[in-house]
Amino acid sequence: MIDKTYQPSDVEGRIYRAWEEAGAFRAGRPERAQAETYSIVIPPPNVTGSLHMGHALNNTLQDVLARFERMRGKDVLWQPGTDHAGIATQMVVERQLMERQEPGRREMGREKFLERVWAWKAESGGTIVKQLKRLGASCDWSRERFTMDEGLSKAVLKVFVALYREGLIYKDKRLVNWDPKLLTAISDLEVMPVETKGHLWHLRYPIEGKTFNPEDPSSFIVVATTRPETMLGDTAVAVHPDDERYKGVVGKNVILPLVGRKIPIIADEYSDPEKGSGAVKITPAHDFNDFEVGKRHALPQINILTREARLTFQGNLEFLTGISNSSETAETLAALDRRHVEEARKIIVSLLESKGYVEKIEPHTHAVPRGDRSNVIIEPFLTNQWYVNAHELAKPALAAVREGKTNFVPKNWEATYFNWMENIQPWCISRQLWWGHQIPAWYGRKEGPRVEGEIKSWLSIEDHPEIFVAATEDEAIAAAKAHFNCDVRIVPRPVDDLDPLFQQLIDDELAGKPRWEPIWRDEDVLDTWFSSALWPFSTLGWPEETKELKRFYPTSALVTGFDIIFFWVARMMMMGLHFMQKERPGAPLEQAVPFKDVYIHRLVRDERGQKMSKSKGNVVDPLGIIDEYGADALRFTLMRAVAPSHDIRLGPQDVENNRNFATKLWNAARFVEFNGARRVAGFDPKSAKEVLNRWIAHETQKAAAEITAAIETYAFSEAAGAAYRFVWNVYCDWYVELSKPLLTGADGPAKDETRAMAAWVLDQILALLHPFMPFITEELWAVTAEEGPKRDALLALSNWPKLEGLTDDKAEAEIGWVIDLITAIRSIRAEMNLNVVIPVVLAGASAATQALAQRWSDVIKRLARVSEISAGASAPAGSVQLVVRGEVAALPLKGVIDLGAERARLAKEMQKAEADIARCDGKLNNPKFMERAAEEVVEEEKEKRAEAVTRKARIAEALERLKGAE
Repeated sequence: MIDKTYQPSDVEGRIYRAWEEAGAFRAGRPERAQAETYSIVIPPPNVTGSLHMGHALNNTLQDVLARFERMRGKDVLWQPGTDHAGIATQMVVERQLMERQEPGRREMGREKFLERVWAWKAESGGTIVKQLKRLGASCDWSRERFTMDEGLSKAVLKVFVALYREGLIYKDKRLVNWDPKLLTAISDLEVMPVETKGHLWHLRYPIEGKTFNPEDPSSFIVVATTRPETMLGDTAVAVHPDDERYKGVVGKNVILPLVGRKIPIIADEYSDPEKGSGAVKITPAHDFNDFEVGKRHALPQINILTREARLTFQGNLEFLTGISNSSETAETLAALDRRHVEEARKIIVSLLESKGYVEKIEPHTHAVPRGDRSNVIIEPFLTNQWYVNAHELAKPALAAVREGKTNFVPKNWEATYFNWMENIQPWCISRQLWWGHQIPAWYGRKEGPRVEGEIKSWLSIEDHPEIFVAATEDEAIAAAKAHFNCDVRIVPRPVDDLDPLFQQLIDDELAGKPRWEPIWRDEDVLDTWFSSALWPFSTLGWPEETKELKRFYPTSALVTGFDIIFFWVARMMMMGLHFMQKERPGAPLEQAVPFKDVYIHRLVRDERGQKMSKSKGNVVDPLGIIDEYGADALRFTLMRAVAPSHDIRLGPQDVENNRNFATKLWNAARFVEFNGARRVAGFDPKSAKEVLNRWIAHETQKAAAEITAAIETYAFSEAAGAAYRFVWNVYCDWYVELSKPLLTGADGPAKDETRAMAAWVLDQILALLHPFMPFITEELWAVTAEEGPKRDALLALSNWPKLEGLTDDKAEAEIGWVIDLITAIRSIRAEMNLNVVIPVVLAGASAATQALAQRWSDVIKRLARVSEISAGASAPAGSVQLVVRGEVAALPLKGVIDLGAERARLAKEMQKAEADIARCDGKLNNPKFMERAAEEVVEEEKEKRAEAVTRKARIAEALERLKGAE
């Protein structure tokens, strides 16, 4: 028997255990060995993570697809797993060590520290998996993977070695996003642009050969900068080639203030003549745009910062070359050396001002890059790193999408993908961390062994070493032996020129001992996105040719957020195509792409449209929502709201409304049970005789077709909306209501048929809703099986409704007319605030319509609060006329309401609606508003306008109806 109320907290855990015990989510079930496959890989959440609303949306979307295809009989693999999350995990463990007052990472050493990280992972790393289960995620947990488990690590090594040998991985000295707190390069995704109130300094750079005079503009060029401290690393001033103001000085030099170095004035289109003076300082080692300008003009790259973002000049040959030898310069350098950039900026500005080099200082708000985890300012930093030749790998990935082998949904995201791939830069894949896949590269001395008295620069060994890339240490040693033609030993990375290792080499050589060469392993690890790029095939067992790889690759779909199209989707495309084409020579492109479809969703925002953030205090916790309302209410809320064109707004009322929907379903099932509706073995809905039952069978087939078509095309909100309308409006509001006379009437064939039909439709509802609301539907599936024929399987493994032959236009015309008439009368009642019973006159109605009204007169009177239904040649005077499916129904209201007052009220409402539309148009048509307003503010104005337009149309209809009452 169905309980009086549905309590999600009492049901959800029990239901999930039942699914797991039955192996409901396992791929490769014996009965599906010959079935069509459907596979989807979870975007692996960070092992440090907790479920947030983005996870809830993303995984509900995937779960809808997985459950839908599983119920359609396919062999479904939803591949789960977690990402090792290099920076995040290392930070968690280091923080834990600090809190426990234990030795830090450096004191502990790499090996011991990594043991602690693995211990933390074993103890705390499964949190998000448990939370995904609470959401209802139907992953095959028996196949859960981790980006650093043995199999995936083997794949990472194979890919790195292969790409290196093909010349597609290389080491280079380029600018990276450098975190001076974490002391590592980071990806663009880990950089947050933060709007900051600062200053714009306009500096005077003296032109060589002219006496600098702050009052004489011809003696200097003005450049503007937000980073005056980086001027010490300037190597040029750039002006636009077409800027007439500087035609005469291009090719000449300016004298860099404070240090006296000569730097050229160059012509480059990067400079914008419309901005400021039209001249810009070029600092190739500390600005990404300047780096590119520097490459075009072969400018020196002068790095003036340490890894901790402090100024440094000691031993900096590039900086010292060409600077003035004056005592003034020496004093400047002494004042700045080892200062942090923030402190150095103040000193430099003060010095520049004292010598007349500052023309003006303006307030300036600009985006300052900060690390999303360290929250410190990120520096463009020149350093040696490992890179992937993404330009080459992008070519087949571009072709695959252009040729339709992989499709983006919505299709407009293809333009974003193309734009990024066509302008792709080398991918920096090395990180200065310990937790992660250590780069399989070993270094040796390029110069060979030392001899007594010979001075070697450690820097030259670091910048230009011999490199041995290999999958194992033994392979690296073998390669080094072959290269050096002598014995090779693995040693710790030398610290500097004074490392005891070098003295040992000299001593051994002087003692006549056999020559040997040291090699040491690269201490860096790979970017987390490198291993994630292999996810669709490494999780299936590659580089082994496993049965899972043969069966489930390519995967069917990928569901992900728009913000990682570049970082993850594109890289999976590049890696998948490169390696799967190599593994399957001659195979068509569609067999090498990692997925056939990519569904891109947008963000979940708060109810006001604001982006959720801890600082704003508006973060909605999905677990808190699940605790209060249940997982099904959250899931259904997200699915009804998700749309390809805009972000989701989520508020408590939205979830409560969908909790109420679950309650409505539960109560409908209780009503059906209470009235003796039981599943009947062999019941065929096509056999129904009663027009009401033929109608609901027709509507059920129609709803099933709509929901199926919508899910197939990733129209999730349309599918959820169709399910909502069918369950709430069609089944609960109308079928249950209209069936009451039959269910409570005398026993007989009509009652038996209605009971059987009510139970049959409920079964179809549970199946159609299951992908969206798996817990309540599985519970009702089990409870309603306590009587009647035995269920063959859990609902999760039951068949998706595939209904045919139930279309009945005649039944739909009859019941549809009754429903439309009652709805129209109710609408007039609400619109005009009518609380009295009123008559209805069918004006000029056909005999068939009059007969139909007579058959359903009791229902119409009861549900529309109608006193009588009569027929007439025309509508009585003073009537409001309703057109219902081509027939006129008149409501005589003369004397019931003041028609003039009602008309005046509606006219006033019309004016308000038009004013609201005009006010919204005033903002939306204002270029300044559209340029400056936040996205959520613009979206809110669009929603206000749409609501006002709908309101205006409704008022216009009401006014039109009143004309008939004149």
